[in-house]
Amino acid sequence: MTRSARPARPRGPQQNRGAQQNRSSQQGGRSGAPSSRRRPAAPQGDFETPVSTTPALPPVASFADLDMPAGLLSTLTREGVTEPFPIQAATLPNSLTGRDVLGRGRTGSGKTLAFGLAMLARTAGRRAEPGRPLALVLVPTRELAQQVTDSLAPYATAVNLRTATVVGGMSIGRQAQTLARGAEVLVATPGRLADLIQRGDCKLGDVRITVLDEADQMADMGFLPQVTKLLDQVDPEGQRMLFSATLDRNVDRLVRRFLSDPVTHSVDASVGAVVTMDHHLLHVSETDKKDTVTRIAARDGRVIMFVDTKRGADRLVKKLLSEGVRAAALHGGKSQPQRNRTLDLFRTQEVTALIATNVAARGIHIDGLDLVVNVDPPMDHKDYLHRGGRTARAGESGTVVTLVLPEQRREMSRMMVTAKISPNVVTVGPEDEELVRITGAQQPSGVPVVIAPPVPAQSTPRKRSGGGGASAGSAGGAAAAAGSRGSRGTRGSRGGRGGRGRVRTEMSSGAPSSSSSSSSSASSSSSGSYGAGGSGRGAGGRGAGRASGGASGAASGRGAGRNGAGRGAGGARERRSS
Repeated sequence: MTRSARPARPRGPQQNRGAQQNRSSQQGGRSGAPSSRRRPAAPQGDFETPVSTTPALPPVASFADLDMPAGLLSTLTREGVTEPFPIQAATLPNSLTGRDVLGRGRTGSGKTLAFGLAMLARTAGRRAEPGRPLALVLVPTRELAQQVTDSLAPYATAVNLRTATVVGGMSIGRQAQTLARGAEVLVATPGRLADLIQRGDCKLGDVRITVLDEADQMADMGFLPQVTKLLDQVDPEGQRMLFSATLDRNVDRLVRRFLSDPVTHSVDASVGAVVTMDHHLLHVSETDKKDTVTRIAARDGRVIMFVDTKRGADRLVKKLLSEGVRAAALHGGKSQPQRNRTLDLFRTQEVTALIATNVAARGIHIDGLDLVVNVDPPMDHKDYLHRGGRTARAGESGTVVTLVLPEQRREMSRMMVTAKISPNVVTVGPEDEELVRITGAQQPSGVPVVIAPPVPAQSTPRKRSGGGGASAGSAGGAAAAAGSRGSRGTRGSRGGRGGRGRVRTEMSSGAPSSSSSSSSSASSSSSGSYGAGGSGRGAGGRGAGRASGGASGAASGRGAGRNGAGRGAGGARERRSS
């Protein structure tokens, strides 16, 4: 689809000024840690969204009214998506024609399919060269990247498009290999994508469709300089779509620099309560807070509890486990595989209380989650909205509870006013009926529980066979050829000394060599000696599994001789042939 009609994008000094402003605006949060937990209040209202010079197409009532490939339409039906959400109905008619889009909608409103369907439909039929994606989705967090990838996977498969996800915390080498195989759609966090570009593993010149998801958080996290550099590398005449739950002055810089005559859709107010979400400020005393948190965590059903710090999350998990609550922590100190495993346990309800820092406030979708608790109040109204956005998603109902100490009451009241939320405010204790009614709190079992580590421990490397008698720990016969460890034999009585055997191991073949000694254990006492069953290293696997030598070579694994009654010759010496 041609883009000849789109207005020229601004270039030149204006961009340099914007970049300088971006850099200067982020220095404060990077140069040093403030003494207080609270970042300074920087009043930023919503900016005045640009007015489109080209009229927008009207919303549609059904996906069937959209010009999309049949594969996407059939996949929507198969996935149970029968009617478009408001933000999808409003944006898709325009984004499918190639218009730039500025979409504002609350978390859980269907933004992913709003941009994803248009991106996939317009990319279908094209093939990417190695390391040169055709469509790019930039997101602020690993969790959101994974959620976007998972959400779009069945639709991408339906139109034969390959997707790749590149985020920090995972092997950059493997991600480079995935890009080298070719991927039409790339979902990425800015930092890791910048690293791959610097290594020469990825080039963005072929990207015709770029999406910024949760743009406000990328700005809040200091990603504006990186995002700006990345957007400067994509096709300047390509399509840009920016979606966010809030639109403040930081996002305005991206909009005015990179979006050309965008169609603006504000399906939901940037702030304000979701109609299916209940908000409660529970005033608690310092002495009652820990017991209150424990009782809420022990409820029937799952709950996400937000705290300020990684250490605080780990401490709370330790306490809850000791009280019988199946809890686990999710924060930036965990590796990505650990975080993925923890989320899997939470989804399957093997973990019922997820204790998280703000790393989980964006990009995590848990079906049926009906309670979010702010153990530590959020820093501002945007954090509050995104934490609460883990519940009441896609039209479901949910409850957001914030525990407020006496010294935090004034600040939380101001935050609610800014967010245009009218919460239920009540003072509670650990055993109050009102706490039970709102949260389902109950007394924990008190029986400590143990949750398996998020990532299984790595198996220890197999020790090399020393070739000596009693220390030979190799399995004999077929087990040795396969590289597996035999069972430990029982200690027998001391027998007579057997003869000495030899093992010849051929290193050039792909299988363990046969034993060349036939005389070593034949003369040994059959009732007690090790025989001449020495261990040689065969050529299987890495240089392989262990082979047992000798005519009566011990086949019992750990000490060929402990299975017999005597010490025997104790294993033939190993000789490698070139």
